[in-house]
Amino acid sequence: MRRQKGFTLIELLIVVAIIGIIAAIAIPNLLNAINRGKQKRTMGDMRSIATAVEAYSVDNNFYPKLSTAGAVKPVLEHYLEPTYIKVIPASDGWRMNMHWMGSTVGDTYTIWSGAKGHVQTETTVTYTTTLGARTDFIDDIIYSVGSFVQYPEGMQTGA
Repeated sequence: MRRQKGFTLIELLIVVAIIGIIAAIAIPNLLNAINRGKQKRTMGDMRSIATAVEAYSVDNNFYPKLSTAGAVKPVLEHYLEPTYIKVIPASDGWRMNMHWMGSTVGDTYTIWSGAKGHVQTETTVTYTTTLGARTDFIDDIIYSVGSFVQYPEGMQTGA
């Protein structure tokens, strides 16, 4: 009787099928974790900017008086850097600009990120019909006067 060396074709196909099944389960979970990490980074950066804006407000009794909407870094760097924040984070987790919108009176402000969907432009922000927790990666992340008014939470279903 001859000794068999190596693997049969059936054994190799079974191993490839098992690896394929594991990959089919793991890759979507990995992509979900990557997007969640980007969301958390964006929210942390927004909180840092808001903390600097609030510190500016404590010293001046108003938020930066800017009615111009635009990218956060060029709009706010004159007001906040380096006194209130060393370096303003310019982009969100998806490497797109975060946006700022304030008022000429200095009583309100909004910081937002287009998130994965990047629907917003630098001059407009449109809230969805219902604010609060969102379950889609493409929904904007919006921070206004001390709290998140639209934010990710729960199962993320966006592609």
